[in-house]
Amino acid sequence: MKLLLRASSLALLSLALSQPLGAQEKRKIIIDQDARGPATTDLQAILVLIQSPEVEPLGITVVSGDQWRDEEVAHTLRLLEIIGRTDIPVLPGAVFPLINTQEEIARWEKLYGQVRYQGAWNEERMPGYEGAWNRGVNYGPFEIPPLPEGNPTTKPAQEDAPHFIIRMLRQYPGEVTLYAAGPLTNLALAVSLDPEIPKLAKELVLMGGSLSPTVDARPFSPSPRREFNFWWDPEAAHIVLRAPWPRITLTPVDISIRTRLTNSLIEQIGKTDTPAAQYLAAWADEEYMWDELAAIAWLDPSIITETQTIYMDVNIDHGAGYGDTLTWPQGANPGLGEQRVNVIVDVNRERFYQIFRELMTRPTPTPSPARERSASP
Repeated sequence: MKLLLRASSLALLSLALSQPLGAQEKRKIIIDQDARGPATTDLQAILVLIQSPEVEPLGITVVSGDQWRDEEVAHTLRLLEIIGRTDIPVLPGAVFPLINTQEEIARWEKLYGQVRYQGAWNEERMPGYEGAWNRGVNYGPFEIPPLPEGNPTTKPAQEDAPHFIIRMLRQYPGEVTLYAAGPLTNLALAVSLDPEIPKLAKELVLMGGSLSPTVDARPFSPSPRREFNFWWDPEAAHIVLRAPWPRITLTPVDISIRTRLTNSLIEQIGKTDTPAAQYLAAWADEEYMWDELAAIAWLDPSIITETQTIYMDVNIDHGAGYGDTLTWPQGANPGLGEQRVNVIVDVNRERFYQIFRELMTRPTPTPSPARERSASP
């Protein structure tokens, strides 16, 4: 029976991927990402969502995190040029966290110990982060270096990310999924400007948080509750996790670190002569598939084999646990506004890799028929 169900599910997936674009109603999504590049889990997750014929990306909102915002915007624009989807607006968001700073963390480290990976603050080499992007040079927040994949000729939208998020959720109430796989500053700003918008979203899909990952690799072994997306801007994560979203689904590092983009998989994908596959073959490196997993679990929830429902928040006390993930079972939570979160605990990894491979090797969907959804109001 399990084999029959699996075969049926794969057949349905193949059918969905092969159908004409107009044959199915598309799922609207805003992709909020710290788009480190070239390739890497950040831009590969963006590719996953764009490559699906089921998805209508309304825009890509960019936030500083793994790299600084302006460089990430450039990598995103260049990716869209390479795959022929410059119709998707790219909207610059927050450059800095709401409160947290590099200087604050330097002071914190003197009291509580080193935080090895600090994203744009150090871009330091660490296990799981090898790749072309890791060049050993620290650029400032408003510097855009020469990009290995070539600098873009297209420009970002003039509207900022938080206002775009607000406008889209109000334009399409109940229809838009917010996918956020970087620090949550853009979403926190949008919620602060318009506290009603969480109720207007269809759902919130997050990659972030850490519960109890089983791994020897740093940084999770000494600090299992510290995860970069929440730690970079704890106050933003705190605001977002207390907002009244209809549904929150979260992929934590606990399950992300059970995945791996291998050189073998990259080579398999690179045998296909499409822009997306060739981009991946040229710039991808072995690393955990943090964000791709969250994206594919949203595209095809049947890969999820186990979930857990808990209440979640982030520690904003500037002591030893600053930025740590806080969780409680139902009934034990303090009741201060924290929301229920559906946490992905396990997935069918074989199917996950298969879907990723199929998406990366298919032709990129052409833009939807023109409609009034430009990046400027």
